[in-house]
Amino acid sequence: MNASLSRGRQIWLTLLLGTVSATGPLAIDLYLPALPQMRTQFMTNASLMQLSITSCLVGLALGQLIAGPLSDQHGRKHPLVIGFIVFGLVSLAIAFIHSITLLITLRFIQGIAGATGQVIARAVARDLFSGKKLTRFYAMLNTVNGVFPIIAPIIGGFMIRYVDWEAIFVLLALIGLAIAVAVFFGLHETLPTDQRQAGGYRASFVAMGHFFTQPTFWPMIVATGLVYGGLFSYISASTFVFQSGFGLPPQTFSLLYAFNGLGIVVGSNLPARLAKRYSNRQQLTGLLLAAMGVSAVLLVSLLFPANVWLVIGLVLLMVMLIGALLTLTVTVIMDQAAQNAGSASAVIGLAQNAFGGLASPLAGMSGSSYAAMAIMLFVCNAGAYGLTRFQQRHA
Repeated sequence: MNASLSRGRQIWLTLLLGTVSATGPLAIDLYLPALPQMRTQFMTNASLMQLSITSCLVGLALGQLIAGPLSDQHGRKHPLVIGFIVFGLVSLAIAFIHSITLLITLRFIQGIAGATGQVIARAVARDLFSGKKLTRFYAMLNTVNGVFPIIAPIIGGFMIRYVDWEAIFVLLALIGLAIAVAVFFGLHETLPTDQRQAGGYRASFVAMGHFFTQPTFWPMIVATGLVYGGLFSYISASTFVFQSGFGLPPQTFSLLYAFNGLGIVVGSNLPARLAKRYSNRQQLTGLLLAAMGVSAVLLVSLLFPANVWLVIGLVLLMVMLIGALLTLTVTVIMDQAAQNAGSASAVIGLAQNAFGGLASPLAGMSGSSYAAMAIMLFVCNAGAYGLTRFQQRHA
């Protein structure tokens, strides 16, 4: 860790930035249990209700291209505060609307505002740390970040049993405004004025173009997108595979999903544990080979009678490796991007959301079978391995 930061300050930063970066996805996970009730109240169909999820995801992706360059030009703190004020106010507005069209529109704006947390949290970490210290901090950040997808659907399900869906968005509003206050009073500006990017958005997009043309950058950007695509292959297919395919009841699947979420958290910490003995380069090579091996075994298992416990075990190993690989790929990219950390973080977010969105429907092509999921996992891991080796030869 940065020697100038006390232990207490490091813990506070981890908790604050972890919460900040998780709030955008939290806007999706928390309200999932309320979708049936909202569909009835809005008098609409399931497809339009699901479009409110899609619009938020699109906002999360595009918002990173706005927030990243803004934070390089104007510093990290003020764009973050403004973003969460907007997030809070939009969340509150959603609690009072009765139009599905307005819901979809406001969810898009909510996603854009929530993206400021994802992109700027990574940039703040890069301002403060580098090398193995950055790896350890991202590992801790992902630990805090990873807790929210586990508990959010549980909290949302509990709330919907006792209150109407509007209360969920009031809670999101309170969270957003509380974070804005916490950032305003509890986060010092980490990007000095003399280090900020001049030239407006044109300069920022030139910097982004640089990331996509340099052989030290673009392979890792695509690799982190592929790893994220593998994660979304599991997320999108798992409910059909385990409930429809293997016949697990919803309660059992929820526990399994939470347990795998915990696996991602554990995996995210693995690079920090290994950093004392192995470089990021060595870890990436070894863990990607391991991920290819696990996904290959998952593919081969399709040739034999289905065994739910084998699939559960292999998927748990897979998501743990994905957690570690996401920490490593992001660290490698951000460690090289000291001058344009906000723009680099935006490119990472764009790649991850793009590949996640592409992988999700492909992983569901085999219905309740895990064949498509297994193929996608192997392809994503193999592609990430090839790109990583290419990048290492040009580093």
